Amino acid sequence: MTGPLRERDNARALLAAETERALAGSGRLVLLRGATGTGRSALLETAVARAAERGLRVLRARCSSEDTAVPFSAVLHLLGPVPEFADVAPGLDDRGSAARLWRLLRSYAAEGPLVVAVDDVDLADDASRRWFVEAARRVDRLPVLLVATERSQYDIDPAPVGLTHTLSPSLVRTHTLAPLTDTAATGLVRAAFPAASARWTADLVRAGAGSPLLLHALVDDLGGAPPAAVPETCAALYPGAYPAAVSWWLDTAGPATAEVARTLAALEQTDGRADGRAAHRTDGRSDGPTARRTEGRADGRTDCLTDGRTDCPTDGRADCLADGSPSARVRETVDPRAAAHDAALIADACGADPARVAGWVTAMARLGLLRPDRSGRPRYAHPLLRDAVLAGWPAARRQDAHRAVAEAMLRRGDRAEAVARQLLDSAPVGLPWVSRVLRDAVTAAVRDTRPDDAVRYLRRAIQEPVPDDTRQRLLTELGSLEYASADAPAGIPRLAEALDLPAEPRDRVRTAIALGTALAGRGEVRTAVEMLHRLEGRLADHPELARTVHTASTLLSDQDQTVRQEAYRWLVDTAEHAPELVGASGQALLVRYAATAGEGSAQDAMRQLRALLTEPSDPLAEPFLLGTAAAVAQWADQLDDAERLVERGLAGQRPSLLHPMEQALADVRLDIAAARGAYDTVLAAHPTAPTRHTGPSNADAHALLAFVETGRTAEARRLADGFDLNGAGDSWELNRFLYARGVLRFTEGDVTGALHDFLECGRRQSARAVFSPVVTPWRTAAAECRLALGSPQEALVLAEEELRLARVWNTPRTVGRALRVLGRATRGRRGLELGEEAVAVLRESPAEAELVASLLAHGFQLIASGERARGRDQLREGAERAERLGSVRLLTYAEHALRTAGARRSTSAHTGSAALTGSERRIAELAADGRTNTEIAQALHVARRTVETHLTSAYRKLGIRKRGELKAALAE
Repeated sequence: MTGPLRERDNARALLAAETERALAGSGRLVLLRGATGTGRSALLETAVARAAERGLRVLRARCSSEDTAVPFSAVLHLLGPVPEFADVAPGLDDRGSAARLWRLLRSYAAEGPLVVAVDDVDLADDASRRWFVEAARRVDRLPVLLVATERSQYDIDPAPVGLTHTLSPSLVRTHTLAPLTDTAATGLVRAAFPAASARWTADLVRAGAGSPLLLHALVDDLGGAPPAAVPETCAALYPGAYPAAVSWWLDTAGPATAEVARTLAALEQTDGRADGRAAHRTDGRSDGPTARRTEGRADGRTDCLTDGRTDCPTDGRADCLADGSPSARVRETVDPRAAAHDAALIADACGADPARVAGWVTAMARLGLLRPDRSGRPRYAHPLLRDAVLAGWPAARRQDAHRAVAEAMLRRGDRAEAVARQLLDSAPVGLPWVSRVLRDAVTAAVRDTRPDDAVRYLRRAIQEPVPDDTRQRLLTELGSLEYASADAPAGIPRLAEALDLPAEPRDRVRTAIALGTALAGRGEVRTAVEMLHRLEGRLADHPELARTVHTASTLLSDQDQTVRQEAYRWLVDTAEHAPELVGASGQALLVRYAATAGEGSAQDAMRQLRALLTEPSDPLAEPFLLGTAAAVAQWADQLDDAERLVERGLAGQRPSLLHPMEQALADVRLDIAAARGAYDTVLAAHPTAPTRHTGPSNADAHALLAFVETGRTAEARRLADGFDLNGAGDSWELNRFLYARGVLRFTEGDVTGALHDFLECGRRQSARAVFSPVVTPWRTAAAECRLALGSPQEALVLAEEELRLARVWNTPRTVGRALRVLGRATRGRRGLELGEEAVAVLRESPAEAELVASLLAHGFQLIASGERARGRDQLREGAERAERLGSVRLLTYAEHALRTAGARRSTSAHTGSAALTGSERRIAELAADGRTNTEIAQALHVARRTVETHLTSAYRKLGIRKRGELKAALAE
């Protein structure tokens, strides 16, 4: 070790006093005890040097376990060459030899005072140890100071009795060396790195773990400019004095202790990964709930936290010591129950005595090598120390330890995930329980929405030898989860491998649907459809499964214009000539196809779908039926029915399996929220991280529109600019995003650019045989652009065609919107009539934003025609509804129109309880009475999401944030 001794003043004072006693003619034994690395040898060297300065003759010996076979080897090494013992042989151990060696020591003492220094006396041979004990009994009559160091540390294998076991306390002065306090360790670090930050210093102090040996070794490894952060692995250290010191500590502790120490390190490492963080913080802060502050200072200030943080007065927090260092360490307390729990587990895994393991944990915690984590469990003081403990362990042995821990956990009944985390780091076991535990862990991770954990468990599970059918299911699940995560490229090969394995037909269908979903999501729609068709051809004996596969291929074809035409052409022809080959889910797709093609009414579509929903359905086909019915119900303005279908469909999904309807149902849920004007819900569902797709999604389109409606045009522009639509593949999502970008451009004043987007959206939709305005009302949007650009005739043509198609579908939303724009394009008395009709129709629609737009448009028409009073009333109502809806865009337009008309806003309540609609008040009152959302939905026969939407609106109007505030707010 290098550097001065710290916090050893008491020991030095004791040695100095005993040196003077020897000079006065009376000797004694001084025993320096301490754990490995506490500086026993360094202190002995200091004592020898001082004694030499005082004129004492020095006799020195360092004991070694290699010399224990030779009797008196330590004494002979101490006293120097003794001719009469030149032929000493193993086994010689008589009192005569001891007496002769004692006479030799007395002859040395007769020449002058002596200091006899014996390092590591615990490693001396038995004969030498007995001689030292006898010498201690007689040395008080000689000018001889005996100084010995002895390792005193709690090990798993009990150590032999110490040197002074049979000596009277009056014959020996024993001093036990304590680990360094944080204050002393901080001083040592700052002496080596004066410019280091307080936090970096505290982190290094933790890595030193109160051991002078470890701390000096680490300082030596980090010599020169300190790194930006204290390393967490030994690979970042050179030349490696620190890991060598840790290895030496383990070697001196014995194989049983080293096994326990390394098993604890392995257990901790696995637990740290499970928490998504290292088991100990690297910023020097304590993780344990039992970390305490030091005692109050004499000057009335409060010392720094004992966890190493530098809470300095400059930032208004607790003061530091006068020299700016962290206060002296008060040892954190390990939770006894948590320690016993881990000790029993480690003892079981290592085959050790649980009581000895518990004692070792307690001892290591008092030394500072272990500290409590957040739950009070014993953990290594720093990740670097843990890594050094594991560094000398071969990989195979480490894997065996993880397996042993897993088996011990299984025996005591731990949760499946805790056992599985250990298995992640073990080699394949080849026993049935391993696969079972890992699959149970997958289920728990998926249930708790932790797909990354589920992927790790599945990757480990497929390393085990399992039957082909089990492997097929595992690969299907793994491929699905990998594709849905950041590791999307790995998912498709897994699914392809699973499809090639022998399996039950239903399992093969699940795998094929997952693979098709992944391929289509990557833009390989034709490949996906062809793969599904090949499987369909092999399911002749399972017609219900064949229908499900064909339904899946038809749905996936929506992502490619050409493939879609081919798929629906076959579906239409087959339904006409052999409807039994289509099935209920296929017929539902035909209803949806007719709706988008403008070939049927909403009433007829819902009648057909309700009939299909009552028919028996195969579980694999039901999600397609529910998702398709939900989409059509949303277009038909049956939003509550659509919500119930969505919830039912999502409840039947397996989150660990890729399925096209999962995303389809999520898209319908967004469509419903957008139709209601629930902009907060839409934006909350928008992913902040980029998706794996190159093109925009339905969520992107809705978020873009929500940003525009809520007046956040800058955010809308950033979102729109984030996609290069030139490289995006053909899809209905792209068409919807074009429509949304057109709305943004129109709002920004770029009418020409908006018209281009609307017309391009229309061209693409028409190429897909999507003519109805139920999906994207591009004609009315383009007509408004034409009006703004001074081309009313072209606007009239577009609006009339939209109204014709809207009347075919015949829902308030589509008809009212078309009437509004047609009224603006027609102008005159007929235009006023159309505008008035639009308002009347939309009052029956759940699409509040469309009603607001029609109120504003009609109000403007009335004012332009001279009916200023009626026009102002329409504008005021539109403004009030826009405010309640949260549409900044429409509210701004309404207020501008009112100012232009020379009017002001009414004083009607737009916030507070008076602003609530009837539905909002009824739901808010039930919630205030303590009903849950589910209970309210059941009582009112509406969907739970409808309740959530109305409550969100009610909270906004009432100016509250918590359910508990409802009763008081409603009473105002």
